[in-house]
Amino acid sequence: MNPGELYGTRWDAVVIGGGPAGSTTAATLCKRGWKVLLLEKTKFPRYHVGESLMPFCYFTLERLGVLEELKQMAFPKKYSVQFARASGEVSQPFYFFQHLEHEAATTWQVTRADFDHMLLNNARRCGVSVLENTRALGFIEKGDATVGVRAETGDGETIEVHAPVTVDASGRDSLGISKKRWKVRDPKLNKVAIWTYYQGGKRDPGLDAGATTVAYLDRKGWFWYIPMANETVSVGVVADRDYLYRASRDPAEIFHTEIPNNAWISEHLSPARQEGPFHVTGEYSYRARYCATDGLVLAGDAFAFLDPVFSSGVFLALWSGEKAAESVDAALQAKDFRGEVFNSYGTTMCRGIEAMRKLVYAFYDPAFSFGKLIRKFPELRGRLTDCLIGDLFEKDYEAMFEAIGTISELPLELQHGRSAHPAQRFTAETGVN
Repeated sequence: MNPGELYGTRWDAVVIGGGPAGSTTAATLCKRGWKVLLLEKTKFPRYHVGESLMPFCYFTLERLGVLEELKQMAFPKKYSVQFARASGEVSQPFYFFQHLEHEAATTWQVTRADFDHMLLNNARRCGVSVLENTRALGFIEKGDATVGVRAETGDGETIEVHAPVTVDASGRDSLGISKKRWKVRDPKLNKVAIWTYYQGGKRDPGLDAGATTVAYLDRKGWFWYIPMANETVSVGVVADRDYLYRASRDPAEIFHTEIPNNAWISEHLSPARQEGPFHVTGEYSYRARYCATDGLVLAGDAFAFLDPVFSSGVFLALWSGEKAAESVDAALQAKDFRGEVFNSYGTTMCRGIEAMRKLVYAFYDPAFSFGKLIRKFPELRGRLTDCLIGDLFEKDYEAMFEAIGTISELPLELQHGRSAHPAQRFTAETGVN
């Protein structure tokens, strides 16, 4: 799309960010008949971490109409997740098909550059107008209401686009969180992740060849091991900052120091060669104080990011993108863009995130293990698997977390993340309070 085509165009919605949350939001709204502009700061395809899909990604991908295209891509199939002790002993894998009798039980380990590009191209096919190499700079506001976005194109031109509602899906750089100072970090999940890629790492036989493996560091942290296409493996180490940086600040040195501390990781990387840079991120667990305010809704990582351990990032991005779009659709039909009309979206999203957050807290508790939980409460294996596959929003997890609470101390639910309630209200229909 040429930026010159923007002038004089009236948009129903502007979406910031072309990742899974933004592409899903934009495509869903366009399918419902709305005129949508998507602003993406980079040029796709572009690199992104977070390659492992949860099974419940399937249902949003199906509704987007991209499943057949995804099946044709050369991504390894993921049937399970497994856990490896520091000694190298591996748990019985959690095979999704043993619990979920549906095609969704088979998911994928994706290359995010290709996967995200597929979703953005699908948004284009649905009718979304996409401007790449265009960075959102700030919001256009009328009173307390967001009524558009200021952005800078790749040519350095500053543009203004107007719409009664904006969806911020700008990822962890979240424009909304930054501009409105809404970021609230999780009080305990202050971890650091260091990751890179290997060629020729070992793969387990049969169905386990594409399994995600979580490999423990003897109560200090954990590795992820994700088999990808073309003999590539994504490998990362996650732990507290003080532990990882105890002897060095060099990411490569830290990473190689930790490899021998898990026998399974050491064995599987023994024939492999490391390629490309080491990536580092820290203090990445947060939630926005609000999910929305008048004329503005947050989705995906722009609203919250939890932890990489159960690969929930892409699923929550897809789910929130779809549900945010449904809320925006209802707001557009009613011509009511007050923050509180998005409260149901935020409340539901927080409920699902809280279920996964409690499981993450238990995972990091040295007193807890999945084996211990299942031995003590064998009847909970199914409900635990529900959580691991992403069935977060329909199931009742109260009994499971009561059981986990007998082993591990669980966090109180966070109360923030619902909509803001500014004093001034604005609707596109009247333009007044």
